[in-house]
Amino acid sequence: MIKEWATVVSWQDGVAQVSCDVKASCNSCASRAGCGSRVLNKLGPQTTHTIVVPSAQPLVEGQKVELGIAEGSLLGSAMLVYLSPLVGLFALGGVFQVMFGTDLAAMCGAALGGVGGFLLARGFSHKLAAREAWQPVILSVGLPPDELRVEILSSEAR
Repeated sequence: MIKEWATVVSWQDGVAQVSCDVKASCNSCASRAGCGSRVLNKLGPQTTHTIVVPSAQPLVEGQKVELGIAEGSLLGSAMLVYLSPLVGLFALGGVFQVMFGTDLAAMCGAALGGVGGFLLARGFSHKLAAREAWQPVILSVGLPPDELRVEILSSEAR
């Protein structure tokens, strides 16, 4: 189970809307100046993701919850997203090379195969996302933000 903490944005009728912060993968690496991942992280303006999760327990805005998703569903979706365009790229590129015998045809076939693999992954993702095993679940719930109170006793009260 892969776990991540999120903040409740709203809760209504057994459905919680939660916000997860995007964590950059490279903040402490020694090669930050030449890192491609760092550049890609800076390009995306989105720093939070908002998702909907079922929750029978009433939640309060600002409350922290721990979300979990099965490793199998994460690996399956990653394979679908990355491998289907790659397989389409190589397969159609090879077929066009054999059929037409030119590099230009192979390049066009590879482009068509990559786009086709992407569209195939996009079509399957909606069906797979409907599976209950692929949905994130709330594993634990933190205290509401207004419940925790810390009192400091003065030295006179002791």
